Amino acid sequence: MSSSYLAELFSLGGRVAVVTGGSSGIGAEMARALALAGARVVLVARDASRLGEAADQIKAAGGEAAANYGSIANFEDCLAMVQQARDTFGGLHIVFNAAGILRDKMFHNMFPEDWQAVIDVHLTGHFNINRGAINLFREQNYGRIIMVSSTSGLLGNVGQCNYGAAKLGIVALARIVAMENASRGITVNVICPSADTRMTRSVPAPKDPQAAALREERLRRSRADAIAPLCVFLASEQASQVNGQVFHQRAGELSLYGHMRPVRMVHRQGGWTPETLAEVAIPALVPQFTPLGDGRAVHPGLPME
Repeated sequence: MSSSYLAELFSLGGRVAVVTGGSSGIGAEMARALALAGARVVLVARDASRLGEAADQIKAAGGEAAANYGSIANFEDCLAMVQQARDTFGGLHIVFNAAGILRDKMFHNMFPEDWQAVIDVHLTGHFNINRGAINLFREQNYGRIIMVSSTSGLLGNVGQCNYGAAKLGIVALARIVAMENASRGITVNVICPSADTRMTRSVPAPKDPQAAALREERLRRSRADAIAPLCVFLASEQASQVNGQVFHQRAGELSLYGHMRPVRMVHRQGGWTPETLAEVAIPALVPQFTPLGDGRAVHPGLPME
C-alpha cells in the first residue's frame, strides 16, 4: 500500500485520529495507514517502549504522531486522550479502538477477575474512548468511529466467553451509537479482523503437528496490515453512506455480516403451552436452528491472499 495511492484517493489531510492499542499489531498498522493518508495520530498503549517506537516510525516516514500512555479502561484517561489530540494537533475526527487483551479459560474455570479484566478493556474501553469523543463529534457535525469486534463474539469460540461477550456487546454499542448520531455526520462501523498479532499468537497452538502447521499458515497469510485499506476508507469522508455495518476481513477476503433478524416465526391462537411447544413449535423451528461451532465453519480453509 503506497502513500501516493492513499493520498490521491482517500486523503485524510487535516484530520486527527486517536488509535488505541497503537504499540503493535492492528493498532500500529492502522496508525501507520492513517498517517500515510495524511492524518495526524495520537497512539495509545501502556507499553511505553513499543509505543514510542511506533510513533517514531510514523515520524520517520514524514507523518505526525504523539504517544499517550493512558488506560482505555479509565474514563478520565480517555478524556485526556481526546484533549491531547485537540491540544497537540488542533482537533479530533477519527477514533479507532484496537486495544485488547485475552484471559482465555473455559467458563467453568473462569474467575471473576478474568471476566472483568476483558470486559474492562474491550467493552468498557470502547465506551470510554468513544464517549470521550462523541460530544466533540456532535458539535462539529463530523466524526468517524471504527470499533473492533471479533468472530468470537459473532460466532462463538470455546474458551472465550469473556472475550466473545465483550466483542458482541461492541456490535450492539456501535449499532446504537450509529443510530443516535447519523444525523450529525458521524459514522460508526465495526471491523472483525482475522490477523497475525501478538494477541492471536498468545493463544496456544494445537498440539497436533498438522493442525499447528495449518494455524501457522493461516496466520502467515493474515497480515495485520491487510485491513488497513478498509480502515482508511471507513475513516474518510467518502464513507458517509457506510454506517452501523459489521465487516470481517482476513487477508484478501472481505465479508459483510448481517444483524440479528428472525429466521422463522410460528403462531398459535391463544398462546402456547409446554405441550404444544414440544409438539408443534419446536419441530417447526428446528430446521432453522443455528448449529454450534466456531468461525472455522463459517470462514473455512486458508485465507485468500
